[in-house]
Amino acid sequence: MKYIVCEEPGNFQLKEKDKPVRKNNEALLRVKKVGICGTDLHAFSGNQAFFTYPRILGHELASEVVEIGENNRGIKVGDNVVVMPYISCGECVACRNGKTNCCSNISVIGVHSDGGMQEFITVRQDLLLPANQLSNDQMAIVEPLAIGAHAIRRAQLKEGETVVVVGCGPIGIGIIKLAQIAGAKVIALDMNDDRLEYAKNEIGADCIVNVTKDPVEKINEITGGDLADVVFDATGHKVALENGPDYMAHGGRYVLVGLSKGELIFIHPKIHAKESSILCSRNATVEDFEHVINVLEEFPTTSFITHNVPFKDMIENFNSWTKPETGVIKATVDF
Repeated sequence: MKYIVCEEPGNFQLKEKDKPVRKNNEALLRVKKVGICGTDLHAFSGNQAFFTYPRILGHELASEVVEIGENNRGIKVGDNVVVMPYISCGECVACRNGKTNCCSNISVIGVHSDGGMQEFITVRQDLLLPANQLSNDQMAIVEPLAIGAHAIRRAQLKEGETVVVVGCGPIGIGIIKLAQIAGAKVIALDMNDDRLEYAKNEIGADCIVNVTKDPVEKINEITGGDLADVVFDATGHKVALENGPDYMAHGGRYVLVGLSKGELIFIHPKIHAKESSILCSRNATVEDFEHVINVLEEFPTTSFITHNVPFKDMIENFNSWTKPETGVIKATVDF
């Protein structure tokens, strides 16, 4: 079978190897489509934390079951399935408390182990969710939307609350839409006007604010001086992360979804005065995946996937997806 491996930063190679053989607790899957994530882009660029080479990338997967044993979800050969790419140990304190998303021994498919940029892959059966009602495009975007769903659940978002989402990339867009579905009023922030217009016109953000143009003043005006009940950062950018509390109401919650590699500095009197709740949100759980699958018909999948190529053309196109000027929101690869 054919596969594409990132041998080192900036270097993909198309190779061939034998089809994998599944173990008793695994399923053999035929990969139908792979979504390209920020993690993949950073790995290719050489600035992804906790990453080693060579690595087969890809953890946003649309797939079909080729072989599977007995399982408690009723999945059978020929079924379409969504893959939860987070392999948890089931034994650590986080897993014992139901927080498999932050397992202390977590291994992520396509990051710590080889991912889906190959024609066939074996995956633990308990990481599969049935998805016969979904298209290949829809299956391939469940995982990034589940990241947003988990962040919203971490925030304990309530109907009628006002939220600010900083960053209108794929994760931020997912948070915007899922927050709306939860009944929130959403203010989207970004420095890219095209992405802001997309967030307003296609995703339905209630208000958009360019972060380079007095965002605190604008949010203050929009909220009648209250600021936001919840602020989500979906950028992972140090300056953006450190500015997030400025958009938050007194008594509000600040959820860090984006990941920065360095230190963050907050002015303690400012966050203390607001009795800030500062939360981190990592990965997602089965509940988040199931929620996304249930509401996916409300999401504009067609406009969200801006770039799509066949597997054979992936290498020559990948570098362009790292450049914002290409207008990419979500790129996908068909098998």
